[in-house]
Amino acid sequence: MTTAARLTGCGTALVTPFTKSGALDEKALRAFVEWQISSGVHFVVPCGSTGEAATMTPAEHRRVVEITVEVTAGRVPVVAGAASNDTAKAIALSLEMEAAGATHLLHASPMYNKPPQRGIVAHFRAIADAVKIPIVVYNVPGRTASNIEAATTLELGEHENICAVKEASGNLAQIEEIIRHRPARFSVLSGDDGLTLAVMACGGDGIISVTSNAAPSLVAELAARCSAGDFEGARTIHHRLAEWTTAAFVESNPIPAKAALSMMGMMQNVVRLPLVPLLEKHEPAVRSALISIGALEA
Repeated sequence: MTTAARLTGCGTALVTPFTKSGALDEKALRAFVEWQISSGVHFVVPCGSTGEAATMTPAEHRRVVEITVEVTAGRVPVVAGAASNDTAKAIALSLEMEAAGATHLLHASPMYNKPPQRGIVAHFRAIADAVKIPIVVYNVPGRTASNIEAATTLELGEHENICAVKEASGNLAQIEEIIRHRPARFSVLSGDDGLTLAVMACGGDGIISVTSNAAPSLVAELAARCSAGDFEGARTIHHRLAEWTTAAFVESNPIPAKAALSMMGMMQNVVRLPLVPLLEKHEPAVRSALISIGALEA
């Protein structure tokens, strides 16, 4: 295992810019990653579900991570998505991401096959044993159709190469149990933007955020204030972000985030099938939310 920075604060689950023809937009990606880092996010997470990794070729997946690593230039950690519901494929992709320069890996629990808890443990341990860089466990029952129970996460946290959990179960009691019993080196990160304040107030370490795609400085400040114990200041930012936090999930992520970044002039509003562009009736809500956080002028 290599020594890597402990993950804390705001990590942006990066959207992936595409050109009008649907190809990877490398120029827009470089500018977007640079903007995120200069806006103060504490780490970046390319090629997750927000990044539409499921519809990328292996070459595109590696290229996105290579560009992110190059632009980041060691300033912040790069947590590369490498999930698969085939453990052998997950290991192969993890080794590719390690070779591309990622500092950490993000792995969702296997979707569709729905292994029992002991299968989830075996899956993550096999990956952790195969790579040198640390792994973030991603619990997202809404996408995988299975929950990683607190006891399972804590068992995984005993592995020296498993460094954190991104918890998107929405179950605060479960998240609190993990926080209470985790090893000191193990980070607990919110996987739900609406729960960042609550999770960090309970002792969590940060957020892997969708909303920070359009509001990096605000979400980074929210996490920083929580870390500093300034929960009054954090609550003010939480309320300021509320309209955008709602609008960002008015349809499946990353559809609203892509639409928002297109409105902001950062990239084309192009998603890959089976995702489709934001319904026109939702555009006013997204635009209003961006105005409310200062990302667009009224």
